[in-house]
Amino acid sequence: MREIKTKGGIGTEIYVKPNPKEKYWDPEIETMDPEKIKEYQLEHLKYMVKYCYDNSPYYRKAFDEAGVDPNKIKTLGDTKYLPFTTKQVERERQEASPDFGDMTCVSEEEIVYASASSGSTGVPTISPFTARDLDEFQDYEARLFWSIGMRPEDRYVHALNFTLFVGGPDVIGAMRTGALGVWAGTIPSERLLFILKSFKATMTWTTPSYAWHLGETAKKQGMDPRKDFNLKKIIVAGEPGGSIHSTRRAIEDLWGAELYDFYGLSDLFGANAGMCEAKNGLHIYEDHHIVEVLNPDTLEPVGDMERGELVLTTLRKMARPMIRFRTGDIVTVTHEVCECGRTHPRIMGIHGRLDDMLIITGVNVFPSDIEAVVRGDKRLTGEYRINVYKEQHLDRFDVEVEKVNSVSIDKETLSKEVKNAIKTRVGIAPRNVIILEDGTLPRATHKAKRVIDKRKGVWSE
Repeated sequence: MREIKTKGGIGTEIYVKPNPKEKYWDPEIETMDPEKIKEYQLEHLKYMVKYCYDNSPYYRKAFDEAGVDPNKIKTLGDTKYLPFTTKQVERERQEASPDFGDMTCVSEEEIVYASASSGSTGVPTISPFTARDLDEFQDYEARLFWSIGMRPEDRYVHALNFTLFVGGPDVIGAMRTGALGVWAGTIPSERLLFILKSFKATMTWTTPSYAWHLGETAKKQGMDPRKDFNLKKIIVAGEPGGSIHSTRRAIEDLWGAELYDFYGLSDLFGANAGMCEAKNGLHIYEDHHIVEVLNPDTLEPVGDMERGELVLTTLRKMARPMIRFRTGDIVTVTHEVCECGRTHPRIMGIHGRLDDMLIITGVNVFPSDIEAVVRGDKRLTGEYRINVYKEQHLDRFDVEVEKVNSVSIDKETLSKEVKNAIKTRVGIAPRNVIILEDGTLPRATHKAKRVIDKRKGVWSE
């Protein structure tokens, strides 16, 4: 990136500021020829596999059991011989070798930052970073921020949790672009609205559900989200909604701002992929990852734009590399070059998680597909809840939605039409579509709880 040098204060060094006219944060990497990307990946894969074998007791044992000789990794295709890593493995290795687990490849003296997620057992799974890891992590975040148009003149309010959450430090990546970073964190809606308005924020980052809730809260306080704020762009992550066209459009209409979806994993980065200004998929950069999309049943690769589980291998994370990490996220990916000129693959749809997926009479049902219907119907508020249960030994589900107060259609007709739209989209109709009054369903301040599964032994709370 070309840089503009500006003088600092008395007795300070010259501060190097990014040039706002540059299209790319890292043009060499972002527009690299796909064949060169593969060469780069192979070189780093060979190094990383041997590095893991030499420095991690877990990986050495796992590779030996899989019959993997690090010195025999000759092509990217050899990735298929490497054993998978899962969240469960990560948790077990940490419990077997506290505090950071025997997947870790460095001593504690080299770890400068650790994030954590609670996981289903309530035991935090820790993600450690060396100083280099953290630096590259935030440079990667800056790349994503720059791709959506963040520039030094922006004022960015970071509305993500700072308490051990891997997305917390991403405000540093925003500040690397030269933007003003406001460290808001997760605070009451009224306070966040005050900060957004007082700082005349041009950008913020939260979840889709909270972006919607925040706009509704502003309206209830007598404010117009489109006119009384200075927001130009909203980043969302943590839920599939940002990649659902109807959800994105609804939030954009509410705020009069552009919505951009990011995707992250607590085990890797705050955000691993993000939209560019074209808003046609989320770029995931292969200088840091090997990207696989596999059929979750056969574990064989699927084709471009076919649904499968996202599997990632880190290429540069030194504290705790992740080899063939099964994310549990169901995605579609394309390798077509984006209109923005970036050459790396794009996640074109994040459809849900394997553990969120419902199987109803043999049909895979993702909450994101139902959300697409609900958020696309202007007669509904956009809020919904799915109730799953057994009826005469058969799996059934109901969908609760809210009718906009000003809509005069009778509830029975609306219920039938929404039910048919869900059947068309999903392939199976809910047993009932229950029409509620506006404001009946709970509003989420973080990730929304959309599914209530009453079947015993099926859903893990």
